[in-house]
Amino acid sequence: MLLHEVRPKRAPLYFPMVKELCHRCGKPVYPTDKVGPLKDSTFFHQGCFKCYICGTRLALKTYCNNRNNIDDQEVYCNNHVPNANPHDPPVQTKANGKLSNGNHTNGSERYPKDAGLKDIKIAHALKATQVSKPYPKIKHEGAKYIVDYDAQTRLELLHREDEDKLYQIFDENRQKELNEFEHETKEEWEQALADFARKYEKGQVDRKGKEDLIRHLTIKREKKLETITHRRKERERMKTTELIDKQAEEMLNLFRQARLERVSGFYPEHNEFEASSSDPPSYPTTPPPPMPPSCSKRHIYTDTSVFDQIDQIAISVAQSEVTTFTDLIRTLTDGARSDIDKARAIYRWITVKNLNVMVFDNDLDVNTPMGLLRGIKYGTESYHVLFKRLCSYAGLHCVVIKGYSKSAGYQPGFKFDDSRFRNTWNAVFLDGSWRFVQCNWGARHLVNAKENSRTQVQRDGNLRYEYDDHYFMTDPEEFIYEFFPQDAEWQLLPRPISLKQFETLPFVRSLFFRYGLRFTDSNMPAVIQADKTGAATISISMTPEAMDNLIFHYNLRFYDGDETEVNGMSLKRFVMQSMVDDSIVFRVHAPTTRPLLLDIFANAVSPGHYLTGQPIKFKSVCKFKITCESLNVIMVPLPECASGEWGPAKAYRLFGLIPLTHEDAIINCSQYCEIRFRMLKPLVEFVASLHRNRTDDRHLQRCCITSIRDDEVIVKVEFPDEGQYGLDIYTRDASQPNINGKQLLTHCCKYLINARVD
Repeated sequence: MLLHEVRPKRAPLYFPMVKELCHRCGKPVYPTDKVGPLKDSTFFHQGCFKCYICGTRLALKTYCNNRNNIDDQEVYCNNHVPNANPHDPPVQTKANGKLSNGNHTNGSERYPKDAGLKDIKIAHALKATQVSKPYPKIKHEGAKYIVDYDAQTRLELLHREDEDKLYQIFDENRQKELNEFEHETKEEWEQALADFARKYEKGQVDRKGKEDLIRHLTIKREKKLETITHRRKERERMKTTELIDKQAEEMLNLFRQARLERVSGFYPEHNEFEASSSDPPSYPTTPPPPMPPSCSKRHIYTDTSVFDQIDQIAISVAQSEVTTFTDLIRTLTDGARSDIDKARAIYRWITVKNLNVMVFDNDLDVNTPMGLLRGIKYGTESYHVLFKRLCSYAGLHCVVIKGYSKSAGYQPGFKFDDSRFRNTWNAVFLDGSWRFVQCNWGARHLVNAKENSRTQVQRDGNLRYEYDDHYFMTDPEEFIYEFFPQDAEWQLLPRPISLKQFETLPFVRSLFFRYGLRFTDSNMPAVIQADKTGAATISISMTPEAMDNLIFHYNLRFYDGDETEVNGMSLKRFVMQSMVDDSIVFRVHAPTTRPLLLDIFANAVSPGHYLTGQPIKFKSVCKFKITCESLNVIMVPLPECASGEWGPAKAYRLFGLIPLTHEDAIINCSQYCEIRFRMLKPLVEFVASLHRNRTDDRHLQRCCITSIRDDEVIVKVEFPDEGQYGLDIYTRDASQPNINGKQLLTHCCKYLINARVD
């Protein structure tokens, strides 16, 4: 073929658009989303054009290059650009086989580290590795996490450096204070002993006086050291809180920026815009003002089983160790479906971790798993501060609330006129509303290790630490019974109450709400004034579920002491507990004008468990102070019967005995009384015993006769004298096996009987 016959190749139908690669993510950069070329001929996506350290978005007028290493092609903000240290040697860089100082290189020299960036131990690695950049690139599922892993980790490393400086200052100040204290104490002791020696020489004191002096100086020294330590810790807690508040805000800024990008529909990690009408409502970029929640906790969940997966992950993570908060939160929230799940994971991790009993080494490496919680070790960081910190890593708005609480040592009627009951807790924004969280109280409860419970616990010898779900997302109407914030807005109530009103609220425990209890009188005060006969009544309403399996107990003692007797008689005999409709009622008849403390207990048990006769551990649900200004009658104690509830209600709930003749706890009758029940399940061997004040029970043994006819139980009583009696009835289940070769009877009910003998 002749040369002039060679035909040119057909031109392509289109010309491919020239694409550069983004220096940050390595993906193609299109003209519509291109930044660059920069001075070093690099290009970036608009979304990737961020400070390498803190992730702040940059512009061509605001970005900076590394002024200490021309080979570093990363970009920085003005605050984090590496600057040369005047004490560092000149930086050497390779250029055509020579170093920047004119010397030749054999190729074995290493590039210098970025000035201003310290060697950092990579937290997620199996061993510490020194690197020239703050953190290596690690791929994570971009769609699963709002904030870029690298940006969050770099910011955490900067925060860690700030904490290092703060704790170094703490250590220096502690040593300085200790040295000053020892110096002052030494001078004080030398002066005191010199004064003593002069007085001794003059015969003004004897040798025994020296022992008294040393004892006095020792006590004074210990008290002074305690005061100095307390004040120092308060300062350190305040400084730590201020730093964590600042760091939490910086961490949330990362989320705020990422959420704004998502709202606009731009996803830098995918270099594309996306929008869907099915996307869930976005989390607010700024914390909303405090407002009452839109719904109660029970409308969100009524059974903790909805968090089974989240809880199991938290429990597993708490038993293992991590070295960065970024990795901790991403592991905890791996299965989270909502912001509630994230907060729940943090709450359960803290309550399972049980930071109160953690043991730290004296030499604590900040880059170890335990170093992650060094604030706990030094006593500068508490549960609520840690919870806020972790929430910021999960992108959740969280605040620390200060105020008063009815905590350990509090009794109904106390006034909040000093700092004894100061406390702090959290509010976190979840599901469109602010919700209360109290991690410290959620993990503080100690229960007997042998007690049967479905609650997750951590065993420790014969005790175990039990978490309390009540303090996660607690409703404001319940939270206000125990916690009063300084700022009324953070009561989250439609109508905030005053401190005086808070003092008058009944003293209740979390179990009160867990069992679904409420006071029949919504205005029930914490301090109840008895009338002139000494009578005072507390009535607690129950749900149908609680009525089926809840049993109560009580204790009465003097308010200003531990005595439980008056004139040789137990104070319990001046309280009558009974069921009235759907309420448990405690009628107190104060035998004295001295103030009393009534503690009400409860526990949920099944009839089968109760019939075994095994001891039942009751837990306090509420307390009341009872006062009586004057008495115009002499109170008589109730007959000394078995403890607990009066009336047939317990017999029906736990034993299936339907009262056919007497449904009330009090019976008024003549010399003879017949009480009948119908059995709904097989019970055998009924026994009744009669009691009366100042009468030996042996004299009343023949007064009661019990019999069974088909499904009816008949108890016949003949009273020897007129007066007030107590009747105990015992029985046992036919299917109940022998225990140690004996057939044990269980108390099923009791009556208070006023007999009139003609």
